[in-house]
Amino acid sequence: MSVNQESTGLVGRSMPRVEDAALLTGRGRYIDDLPTRRDTAHLAILRSPHAHAEIRSINASKALALDGVHAVITGDDVASLTRSLTVGVKANVECWPMARERVRYVGEPVALVVAETRYLAEDALDLIEVDYGVLPVVMDPKAALQDEAPLLHPSLGSNCISERSFRYGDPEKAFSEARHRIAVEISYPRNSCTPIETYGVIAEYDPGEDAYDVTANFQGPFSIHAVVALALKVPGNRMRLRTPPDSGGSFGVKQGVFVYAILAAVAARISGRPVKWIEDRLEHLMASVSATNRVTRLEAAVEPDGRVTALSWDQIEDCGAHLRAPEPATLYRMHGNMTGAYAISNLAIRNRVVLTNKTPTGLNRGFGGPQIYYPLERLMHRIADELGLDRLEVIRRNLVPSGAFPYRTASGALLDSGDYVAAFEAALKDGGFDDLVERRKRAREAGKLYGIGLAAAVEPSVSNMGYITTVLTPQERAKAGPKNGAQAVATIGIDPLGAVTVKVASVPQGQGHRTVLAQVVADRLGLPFEAVRVNTELDTGRDAWSIASGNYSSRFAAAVAGTARLAADRIRERLAAIAASQLNVEAAQVEFAGGRIFDRNNPDNSVSFNRVAASSHWAPGTLPDGIGHTIRETVFWTPEQLEAPTPVDGINSSLCHGFIFDFCGIEIDPATGAVRIDKYVTMHDCGRILHSGMVEGQVRGAFAQAVGAALFEEYAYGEDGSFLSGTLADYLMPTVMETPEPVILHYESPSPFTPLGAKGVGEGNCMSTPVCIANAIADATGASDITLPLSPGRIADLIFGEEKPSSNPQARKPAKARPGERQLTGEGSATVAASREAVWKMLLDPATLEAIIPGAHGVEKVSATHFRADVTLGVGPVKGRYRAEIKLSDMVEPEAVTLSGSTQGALGFGSGVGRITLTDADGKTVVGYRYEAGIGGKVASVGGRLLDGAARVVIGQFFQALARHAGGGSGGGGILARLKALLGGRS
Repeated sequence: MSVNQESTGLVGRSMPRVEDAALLTGRGRYIDDLPTRRDTAHLAILRSPHAHAEIRSINASKALALDGVHAVITGDDVASLTRSLTVGVKANVECWPMARERVRYVGEPVALVVAETRYLAEDALDLIEVDYGVLPVVMDPKAALQDEAPLLHPSLGSNCISERSFRYGDPEKAFSEARHRIAVEISYPRNSCTPIETYGVIAEYDPGEDAYDVTANFQGPFSIHAVVALALKVPGNRMRLRTPPDSGGSFGVKQGVFVYAILAAVAARISGRPVKWIEDRLEHLMASVSATNRVTRLEAAVEPDGRVTALSWDQIEDCGAHLRAPEPATLYRMHGNMTGAYAISNLAIRNRVVLTNKTPTGLNRGFGGPQIYYPLERLMHRIADELGLDRLEVIRRNLVPSGAFPYRTASGALLDSGDYVAAFEAALKDGGFDDLVERRKRAREAGKLYGIGLAAAVEPSVSNMGYITTVLTPQERAKAGPKNGAQAVATIGIDPLGAVTVKVASVPQGQGHRTVLAQVVADRLGLPFEAVRVNTELDTGRDAWSIASGNYSSRFAAAVAGTARLAADRIRERLAAIAASQLNVEAAQVEFAGGRIFDRNNPDNSVSFNRVAASSHWAPGTLPDGIGHTIRETVFWTPEQLEAPTPVDGINSSLCHGFIFDFCGIEIDPATGAVRIDKYVTMHDCGRILHSGMVEGQVRGAFAQAVGAALFEEYAYGEDGSFLSGTLADYLMPTVMETPEPVILHYESPSPFTPLGAKGVGEGNCMSTPVCIANAIADATGASDITLPLSPGRIADLIFGEEKPSSNPQARKPAKARPGERQLTGEGSATVAASREAVWKMLLDPATLEAIIPGAHGVEKVSATHFRADVTLGVGPVKGRYRAEIKLSDMVEPEAVTLSGSTQGALGFGSGVGRITLTDADGKTVVGYRYEAGIGGKVASVGGRLLDGAARVVIGQFFQALARHAGGGSGGGGILARLKALLGGRS
């Protein structure tokens, strides 16, 4: 890592992290480590297997009959004790924390079980019977806008919950006068950051005070406190929210835990005991928040030299089934930065927020940035190519010019500091761009697919609370009252021995709060680093906070640490006055260093810091007149630059604006489509660097997650609403093997708006890296349309074109799956040592079926051709109990029969049809079978390869059990024959 300037004090140095001693030795205190009351019960959640369905009935009698089950709670129970969640737009729609009357996405909570143990609660889920009426789904945001699209919320009358258009400058004139109009159309996919630690909540209800006490691993957490209190119908002082000392990552995702905080609180109230819930990995992938997917059409008015005079954005934001707070934050967080790092004075924007049958979205590292910079930087690449210009030159000509800062963008952002052109040139020089161009030349001469990608971006940090109100019209904003600012809170306390403690209203998720805050405060008070202790636990019933406080949008270094600096300055000022009276000098002459306070002109004239600092405790009467105590100082800070949106919708949506310029070289394997990142250079201007080692860690972390977004990660859904990436076998993430060492460069331009001159740096590469890699792949392949993630299959399409249909297609197409199902097909045979008549009787005998159906607990004969069964089946990590209905038809005794059936359970549902034929074979019977089955719900989230293999195994087990029950074997003595029979023949 290259840094422009060296630090002379504690701030800026890579001090050993205070946090690491505990974390690296397994002594971290995460939410699942916290002690709970002895009577704490455990919560499990029954989730919808359907993407869209009416809930006709819920029968929980069997679950309630289990010993140790304290409560089963439905959506109506929750609604009786709560209010509909606050929605960020004016719309006739209700948003409940769990399903009522209908479900709208796979994984939506349908019922809650409170039991003595989590194991018992999970078992009880299997016994809850839910009757669903499946409804049509809409998964594509563009299709959701069509008049004939299925409605998620009939009261809304549309799937478009918000639409606004904006105009800045004179874009119509710029486009009419432009020599060129160049556009891109982008579908940015869903992905998430998948922290190691999932959601967790511990909730308690006090009926005497009608008050809730909730511990949750929120990120924030105060921005959502009001939403939770309103939902629970209690005043804020009766909704105590606490956080654990440590968090196993968040990256914004844990903002979404607030829904479960509400559910756990209600469960605690109904069950009459504390309730604990820890989300499992399958739940997290299926139903926690993800980033939004967005469809964008971006058009530019372009001069012949590549200068852009206007941009026109048309954005369709898919926020899933419900618009939950703080959405549509992802769409509006970047509103002031729609021109990126470029000086473009004319701008038109159309924003539509759409609901589909997917998981509700939320914050995700860099939220809003990837969705903006992907089309913008693809467009700059396209402009250069279509006009025959050098791509670097197009970027250079459009950058905000040197000397223009602070620079006001067309839509209102105030870019605080920087020299984008100088940082750009430094990156090219120090990062070895010319050598990379030569490397590409040599690779192409050798016949290799090699490309170079470029991307420039502005990284905003310290979000203005007012940006989200830009979704409202000026008239609606005037009626609601102004919202703006970015409150940060810090408290410094000094005990009777002179020891210093720091407390901030911000929850750490890896930013190094305890280390950096100790550096900042120790520096100002002239103390050794280890003399300052930082407390990172939060409690809204005890600590100072504001709704805008917290840890989000890269605000720690700029806002939180800066506020700690202000609190230290105030304490220092009073300590200097007290010491000056003791040293008999003017306060202006007092210095702090080495744990002592002394006369700058006579260092021997000194007094210990501890003595002066503790005087407010031991001898408050000795304090000079007019000088306040030094026991505790709390500072609330919000910058004046963060104003409410203007009457013409201008918004300085963030306080600080860093600059990023990335370039990379990638090589594509022409045989497999695999991408190898040969070199990646990333230049950052993040203002003053407070801890260079942690800045490097933040850049590396964002870069690794961005590599995942570019090449691997996607929340995939079927057209029928089924969730297709529900395990880490299907939702692929990069490891250290796929993530190269980036070259990290820095250009420091301290922000004039923050107390320490710092800006955010933790999100930038999530914004710049996906499009930089995509531009490199476009350069290597010559493709113009690039869709993420760039998996080997998609790369192969770019290289070879789409795969042609088979010249020998299957004669019989499988039946189409029902809504919400994943289709499985197969066929095979087994040899049974019994006559056809004997086998036929076995297939119609309940006792035989119970013996041979894998996992059967009992088979009931309803009629001669209708059976019911309870079965327990497992597919990889997913195991559950199902209620099966089996019917026989098309019976040709004893030659053939058609079996059709359906299953329903807590983990999903399924239906299928199979044709069984019985053929004589020298006194034995060959049982042939062909099946088509569809499965949905949680079990359908399991990877396709695992499902297909499991289906073959389960069906193979059925026929092998039939063969054993008949007293025969497989008919083949070799191991290959036995394996073939076990796997159900071919598929």
